[in-house]
Amino acid sequence: MSELYPLRFTPIFRRYLWGGRRLETSLGKTLGPGHDYAESWEIVDHGEDQSIVVAGPLAGTALATLVAEQGDALFGRHATPPRFPLLWKFLDAQKDLSVQVHPNDEQAARLDPPDLGKTEAWVIVDVEPGSCLYAGLKSGVDRESLAAHLAAGTTDACLHRWEPKVGDCILIEAGTAHAIGAGLLVAEIQQSSDTTFRLFDWNRLGTDGKPRQLHLEEGLAVIDFERVDIGPQSPQPTERPHVERLVSCDKFVLDRWHLSAPAAGPGDDRCHILSVVEGALEVDGDPAGQPLRRGDTMLLPACCADAELRPLESTVLLDAYLP
Repeated sequence: MSELYPLRFTPIFRRYLWGGRRLETSLGKTLGPGHDYAESWEIVDHGEDQSIVVAGPLAGTALATLVAEQGDALFGRHATPPRFPLLWKFLDAQKDLSVQVHPNDEQAARLDPPDLGKTEAWVIVDVEPGSCLYAGLKSGVDRESLAAHLAAGTTDACLHRWEPKVGDCILIEAGTAHAIGAGLLVAEIQQSSDTTFRLFDWNRLGTDGKPRQLHLEEGLAVIDFERVDIGPQSPQPTERPHVERLVSCDKFVLDRWHLSAPAAGPGDDRCHILSVVEGALEVDGDPAGQPLRRGDTMLLPACCADAELRPLESTVLLDAYLP
């Protein structure tokens, strides 16, 4: 198999009743007909959901194959895991998403089939006036009161609600009740898991005219009632003046780069997910022959983590990697 280089993949689109077309109009992705394009999975290795390389000698190769056959070059300082442990996506919320909660690793390992838990972080890419997030419970909400509101269809009365702005970052740890509100375009980094317990779906009907399935017992069993009043992260400076730290947790680190001049890549013997949210840049060694632009995502293997990044204009880049 060929040596690794900066890797681009074909997005996997997910269509749900709350989606729209901003993945195309705002992020430049090519969509088919319809107005329900909800998610673009940019980097994923989860069962049959596989990112496929689109350029260079490895075109057509699945991410799972790269993990299995080139793990050392891909992960560098980290031991090669059974599958790529992170998932990067964009979400277009034209309607409110359901209120959800995700299990942690220990809880998810007991599921059939077992899975990873799901801690995630969001960065707001675009926002319509009045759009809101639901992140954590309100202070004082306990299991009994939440269960009562779930039964009554008034779950939103228990949730901490606030209006974000472009650039805000929110950490949603496993066990946190949450929902993305209508009007938000979001970049998300998460553990590679698709395990979701739906607590409340705004009393609406699915495409089949019936209420969508809820998972009340499962959700109540994993919710962390200490996760209350969750607000935006406070960006922290790093040793590099153009890089700020948005999230540092035991599952991933998320940085934001502001580039107006060429800069060396991370160069830390780690694998990095790079995603452009403003501007455009070129990455040394990228065989695609075109810049990374707003909405484009790249996997930078550890073996080429020092590749030079050359912005073509003022550029904002999100950078996610293992701790």
